[in-house]
Order: sequence, then C-alpha cells, then structure tokens
Amino acid sequence: MVEKSELLRVPIFADLPDDQIAWFISQSQEMRIKAGDTYARQGEPADAMFVILEGQLEGRGELAGETVTFSLNAGDVTGVLPFSRMKRFTVSGRALADSRALRFPASLFPDLIQKMPELTKRLVGLMSDRIRETTRMEQQRDRLASLGKLSAGLAHELNNPAAAAKRATSQLRDVLKRIKDASHELGRQDLTVAQKTEIFSLESSLLQRDQPPPDALTISDLEEQIDSLLRSHGQNDLWQLAADLARRNVKPAELESLFATLEAGTARAALVRISASLEIASLLNEIESSTSRISDLVGAIKQYTYMDQAPVQNVDIVKSLETTLTIMNHKLKKGVVVQRDYQPIPFLVNSFGSELNQVWTNIIDNAIDAMGGKGELRVRTYRQDSCVVVEIGDNGPGISPEVKAHIFEPFFTTKGVGEGTGLGLDTVQRIVKKHRGSIQVNSKPGDTRFQVWLPLAEAPANQ
Repeated sequence: MVEKSELLRVPIFADLPDDQIAWFISQSQEMRIKAGDTYARQGEPADAMFVILEGQLEGRGELAGETVTFSLNAGDVTGVLPFSRMKRFTVSGRALADSRALRFPASLFPDLIQKMPELTKRLVGLMSDRIRETTRMEQQRDRLASLGKLSAGLAHELNNPAAAAKRATSQLRDVLKRIKDASHELGRQDLTVAQKTEIFSLESSLLQRDQPPPDALTISDLEEQIDSLLRSHGQNDLWQLAADLARRNVKPAELESLFATLEAGTARAALVRISASLEIASLLNEIESSTSRISDLVGAIKQYTYMDQAPVQNVDIVKSLETTLTIMNHKLKKGVVVQRDYQPIPFLVNSFGSELNQVWTNIIDNAIDAMGGKGELRVRTYRQDSCVVVEIGDNGPGISPEVKAHIFEPFFTTKGVGEGTGLGLDTVQRIVKKHRGSIQVNSKPGDTRFQVWLPLAEAPANQ
C-alpha cells in the first residue's frame, strides 16, 4: 500500500492537499517491477502515466532513425501526460533495478484535471519541458546530420585542389632538375652575346604569352610539325618535348631561329631549358589556382560560420547566399544550374551569426533533392517596402497540396527513415520568425518558390 508521505516526496506532488493525494492514490495501481522487466512497450497504446517511487527505470526507443536512451529515477514522472497528443508510447520502458511505481490510467485525466488543478498545471509544465528537450535533441541531431553532409562535401571540394597542388609540386621537382641540367649544358658552351640574347628573348616571349590553350586537333598538328622540325635537325628523340611545346601553342617557325644561330647540341639544350621554363610557369599557375581555391573555400567556411565575427551584425544578403552556394558547390556541380537575379544594391539584414545561412542551406538542399540532383536552381533578391525578399526556386516536380499543408510542421518529412528528421523547414521557419520575418511557398509542377521576407536593417543608399 502506497502511503501519502511517499507521494508527497515526489517533487511534482509536493504541498498538494491530503485529500487530493488520497484520491490520486485510490485511482492508481501500485506496480512492483523487477530488474529487467518491461512496464511499457514502444508502439503500444499510451494509456497511463507512471510515478516512480523507488528504483531506477530506463526508456529506450527509435526516434528519427536513431536509438535514444534515458534514465528515470525515484521522483520522476513518465508515460502519457494530460493534454498530450501522444497516442502510442514512443519508447519502451524497463526496470534497471527492482522498482515501485504508481500507474495512473489516462482515461481518468478528465477527473484529474477537475479534482487536482494544481497538479494538472505542473504536469503541463513538465510536458512542455519534455517537448522542448525532445525538440532540442532532434534539432541537434538534424544539425549534426547536416554538418556531416556539408563536411563530406567540403572535404571532397578541398581534396581536389589540394591533390592538384601536390601533383604539381611533385612534377615541379622533375622539371627543376631538367632546367638545371640544361642550364649547366648551356653554361659549358662558349656562347656569344647574340646567341644568349636569342635564347633568352625566345624564352621570355613564350613565357609572357597569355592565351588560352589550343584545342586537341591543333595540338596534334603542332606536335607533328615541331617533331618534324626537330628531326630535320637531327633531334630524333625529343618527341616528349615536341608534345610539351605543342600544348603551349608554340609554333615551329618560332624555333627555327635557334637552329639558325646555334649548333645542334646547343640548340637542343636551349629547347630543353625553354620547354622546362614553360612547364614551370604552367605548374606554378596550377599551384596558384589550386591554393586560391582552397583559400576561397576556407574563407567561405569562415563566412558561413561567422567565425571570429560578432554574434549579431548587419549581413549582406547576396554575400550570405553566395557563401552558401560556395559551401554547397559539391552538390550543385553534379547537374544543377544556378540562375542568379540579384539587385545591384546591397540589402543588409540584422542577423544572428550564421543562422540565415542555415535557412538558405535547408531550402537549397531540399530543392536539390526535389530535382533529383539535376535541374535549375533560381536565386533572386528584391526589395518590397521595408523588407528584402529572397526567392529560391527550382524546376522540380513540385509539392503536392497535401504535403504543402504540413511542410513547416516539426518532424514532418517525406524522406525515408534515416534520411531526414523533418526539422529542416521547421528550423527555417523558427529562424525567419526570430529575425522578425516571414516565409511562404508557392508550388506547381516545374516551379516551386520559397520566399523569405526579412526586414532591412537600413534603407539602401540607392532607391
């Protein structure tokens, strides 16, 4: 038999009148649960509230494709609560140690609300805390999942230029050896001033040339012509050099002067040096381009996360969108064409750090998924009264009216188990409202548009 004093030691029942405590006990069933026994099963009808008097219980279940586990101790209340919309238990409960609990049937909640209004108020507060904690866990899991996807994509994006730079530096070592050997060979020759000038003038003119590489057919023709020229001067083993020079659009006529002013061996050393110099310049350009790409990505990451910046500041909406597009390039480049329509004047919004970037990321990610990774993504900004409107659209299949009615609801998702938590657009809506804005969606097959309205921090300089 449960004593009143036992129930009064439970925090949520503290200070309640004796007659109310007595009524609650009379309507409850005392449960003695042995260690390892189950008192509730996930998926079964949620038909009772449990008040733990002694021992320790555990809740375990699947939420959004992941296993969650939590402990319950003496003094805790679990199960379904008044005004809860829970129809079935979301987790299974079992005893970790020999335990005692009171089981109060959910069918008596109307009587409980009437007879114990103060307890009802406390239970509603407990339910609110539970909802907040569950939502926090789901949002954290959703953020981690999004971070994992972004990290994987960024790792790939960073690896490509890093690998290119590494490959170029490895090739650079071999080319430096060739140019060193060729320079030593030229140094051993008793060259006249005119001959030295001829070599260095040709080298300088080719290095300063800034033109796009020729097409494959032109390269093939040039390679054949250069190789023929070299063979005509007794250089029968410089086919690789001919190929290198052809890729850099060197014309055979430009090499004739070397053979006219130099003997064959000296001309050969000069050609090796010139070819190596051109290759060094090309490799340096490749390294510069690769490291610039890495630097741009790191800069985009810092902008995306607002690392080393104030938590609240005026954010340029177009820059925010472009940073997000850069971060998501690994998904876009697989078949998504981005159409931009930005107003030429800056739109500034007072933003909480990187939160707006989360909005763009979620909407763009959903658009890419809706298009199956291939299609047209349209990003537009314009001013409407005192707000900036960001419109993100796609030419995917559209959102059905049935789905559209629920897309902003927490935990609603059309994706498979483990692919989405249903918190993406709920998070988007909360962030937009936090910024005193609004969001709406219009959709039909081939044209889905999300419009985010945000108040401007200040009027643009040009109207």
